[in-house]
Amino acid sequence: MRLSRLTLIAVCAALIAAGTVSWRLWPPGGDRSDPIVVGTTGAVTSLDPAGAYDTGSWALFENVYQKLLTLAPGSTSPAPDAAESCRFTGAGMRTYTCRLRSDLVFPDGRPVTGADVKFSIDRIRAIASPVGPAAVLDTLREVQARDGEVVFHLRTPDATFPLRLATGAGSIVDRAHYPATSLRPGNTVDGTGPYRIRSYEPGKRIVLTPNDRYRGAVPRRGSPVEIRYYDDPGELARAWDRRRIDVVNRGLPPKMLTSFLDGTTDARVDEASSGESRMLVFNLRDRSPAHDRAVRRAVAALVDRPRIAAGPYLSTVDPLLSVVPRGYVGHVNAFQDEYPRPAPERAARLLREAGITPPVRLAYGHRAGPTFAKEAAELRRQLEASGLFRVTVASADWPDFQRGLLAGRYDIYGFSWTPDFPDPDNFVQPLVGTRNALASRYSNPRIDTLVSTTRGHEERVRAVGDFHTLQREVAREVPVLPLWQRKEYVLSTPDVTGAQYLVDGGGAWRLWELRRL
Repeated sequence: MRLSRLTLIAVCAALIAAGTVSWRLWPPGGDRSDPIVVGTTGAVTSLDPAGAYDTGSWALFENVYQKLLTLAPGSTSPAPDAAESCRFTGAGMRTYTCRLRSDLVFPDGRPVTGADVKFSIDRIRAIASPVGPAAVLDTLREVQARDGEVVFHLRTPDATFPLRLATGAGSIVDRAHYPATSLRPGNTVDGTGPYRIRSYEPGKRIVLTPNDRYRGAVPRRGSPVEIRYYDDPGELARAWDRRRIDVVNRGLPPKMLTSFLDGTTDARVDEASSGESRMLVFNLRDRSPAHDRAVRRAVAALVDRPRIAAGPYLSTVDPLLSVVPRGYVGHVNAFQDEYPRPAPERAARLLREAGITPPVRLAYGHRAGPTFAKEAAELRRQLEASGLFRVTVASADWPDFQRGLLAGRYDIYGFSWTPDFPDPDNFVQPLVGTRNALASRYSNPRIDTLVSTTRGHEERVRAVGDFHTLQREVAREVPVLPLWQRKEYVLSTPDVTGAQYLVDGGGAWRLWELRRL
């Protein structure tokens, strides 16, 4: 449930009672034409949908590209956007058919056709960028375009396929301007989403203007928006304090958050439960100590999640005890059942029984940032206090960190995962399935079979038993170790409304909902 704290209301109510202000609670601003400025640390790594599978890039794609389907705030059922209608056809959830709207045009005026949709999906799979979203389409066998219809033929039954089309992996591009087998160079976008990019300074800012030709599920025209990107949460905090930005989302330092949550601010604070989770990922390359399951289980037996949540994160996150977060169908606290409390004696026994002599040396990597650095220091302290491990820590900015984990530079690395769609499937195959999105080299046929079985249930509650079994298998194998689940927050100035739609817990960034009062 969303929570809004608007302490300014109480102040204004008192002033109204004293007869010192008029009925207007907010400063006038409805006639302002300057963009609403949004600050974030969620960097954009690529403007091409085939070349990015990260939160910052997909947040932008949500606004500048269109998909056949989209998700309304709070909904778990996709609705038509670029499509007039979509449905499974035939038996067994192996064929999914969409009829395209007939009034869509690209920026150059060319009509959008089913061939463009097929091209867009096919090129993501053909390019198969190691940091791209091809894995999201793993059940797709073939796409056909015919007479305004797009038909998707699946290799196996997949009840989640409509949700996959509603993600950034379903972004429709103009086949006349995007190469079929390589990423598009430059900083240009040809999409049919609610916004167009007016200007772009990589790593600094993007200015968006409403797309007058947009036709789809968004019911109203948005306001101009400028997104400013900050490398450091401290820079983002200072920009807010100096009122250089109107909205803040993603990357707020925990200390800043706690000061706002205590009610001593005139900002509006919107809060929502979130599926974003943080985990330790183990690199299973042959020469890594983490290749040995006993090492991974020993780490799991030592980590104290409440200390991490309360220490580096000042209780702005909650400890997480399963690969599937709370609030999703089939969640069970599998890691609590397997490792009830930090137990150095058990960790030592696990290593001893596997013939491993401590201390085990581990290289830990994380994305650069002060909070991640504090998290790494606390994890190192916990592991080394047992006498069983020696940990070296390395940090890197996001592009270098991605390159490092792909190259197998770390034995363990911290990784934050934001779900692509609101289904527990999005926390299993991409994280612990074969050819997962984490470059962990983990593969388990039992898990792959369970993933396939759960996808065969259109009524998702029927998959609960298999999801329970799957999570317990993950807790025994420990390819990843869940740490915490985020509470999502957004701050906005009193003259901006609609910011609550940036924190629906699913990662969607609906910038078109922002308005000045």
